[in-house]
Amino acid sequence: MADALARAVSDIAAEAGRLALARYGQDVRKWEKSPDNFVCEVDLAVDELLRARLAALLPDAGWLSEETADDLARLSASRVWVVDPIDGTRDFLRHRPGWAVSIALVENGQPVIGVLDAPVRGEHWIAEAGNGATRNGVAIAASNRAELAGARVPADDLPRVDRHLTTVAKPNSIALRIAMVAAGEADLLATFRWGNEWDIAAATLIAREAGARITDALGKKLRFNTPAGEAFGVLATAPGIHQAAADHLRARAVKALGKQPSR
Repeated sequence: MADALARAVSDIAAEAGRLALARYGQDVRKWEKSPDNFVCEVDLAVDELLRARLAALLPDAGWLSEETADDLARLSASRVWVVDPIDGTRDFLRHRPGWAVSIALVENGQPVIGVLDAPVRGEHWIAEAGNGATRNGVAIAASNRAELAGARVPADDLPRVDRHLTTVAKPNSIALRIAMVAAGEADLLATFRWGNEWDIAAATLIAREAGARITDALGKKLRFNTPAGEAFGVLATAPGIHQAAADHLRARAVKALGKQPSR
């Protein structure tokens, strides 16, 4: 059973989801923050709501959000909210269901509460460190797959070298793709680029609590509330195939890291 703080975060995520859902399917003002990286007025409205509600909940906590200018004062806070108001804005703007509100509470570098609210999909995910993970109140668990061949990957397509894997439907939200691994609806999710902590913090805890393995692209433990607020890729898998997946993907991860600016 979720404790009082987790329940409060859950309620706030659901409120934010309702706010976003009220504008879903409508024409909304949008612009590019950087090439092919869109934000819309609903992202900002949800961010404002989340900051007000979460700050009232824990006034001493730091703040790291996709839609707020970073304040490095968060680095001296023992607890930090790591938030993506709408993870999967592209799907939101295209009137597709693969987006979610993502909230994590990070303590000493690791998420201890993680909540995703995906209102169009009718999914509400909650995890607490040491207390498991649920979707719509039902406990979830990663799959027991032991062989890499045939592993299900949320992807539109796969390169030839990965043709022994199987594609399944891919939401735009990376948090939801990780949650699919947590729920046993996918077996493998991998990225090979520097990504933002707010995209994966809540889903990382959901995956861990559901028994999935999740690391960065090189197999190293993920840490949060870092100075850059970034991690190099993510590898989330069913526990029985993590090593095989890491071995299969390592050369590509190393090559990708070498081509990208160091952080």
